[in-house]
Amino acid sequence: MDKIAAALVKAQRAFAPALKSSTNPHFKSKYADLAACVEAVIDALNDNGIALIQKQHPNEAGVSVETVFVHESGETLSAGILSVPAAKHDPQGYGSALTYARRYSLMAACGIAPEDDDANAASKPRTPAKVIDPADEIRAGIKRGDASGAATYLAGLPQAKLDVIWAKLTEEEQATLTAEWPKAA
Repeated sequence: MDKIAAALVKAQRAFAPALKSSTNPHFKSKYADLAACVEAVIDALNDNGIALIQKQHPNEAGVSVETVFVHESGETLSAGILSVPAAKHDPQGYGSALTYARRYSLMAACGIAPEDDDANAASKPRTPAKVIDPADEIRAGIKRGDASGAATYLAGLPQAKLDVIWAKLTEEEQATLTAEWPKAA
């Protein structure tokens, strides 16, 4: 387990805070949704040879999620199982519980927290975040010979986001990704 542990330490150094970009309509408060939590850690994990897997386990009262890290060496590390009761026993209730469980399991496993947006944090000077165009990241993946990884990433995006990135790519880049798409899907 020494390879995955060393890689996870390197990855954690690059983790970002989970940005509170969603609004809870009931409480009128901002929160970090599942996508923000994944976005805060996935690049650092993948750059260090670690895949993120969230497995579901049987649970009659709600949902149970286990966050597992898989290193390219084959070593794995489980963060344990988090169980969350479903408020309502219908698809909406189970879906909400699943999203909640995945989000909190991931934050606990990675040791991240949502960005602090209280008055103290607002008074501290912040370094502006570097804005990275996803199309540039895709190009970089193609250049380093990882068109399959870039296609896999794109295949997992919502259609609207995929369309925006796709429009920024050259025909040659699109052809390279299209050739890899069946392998990635």
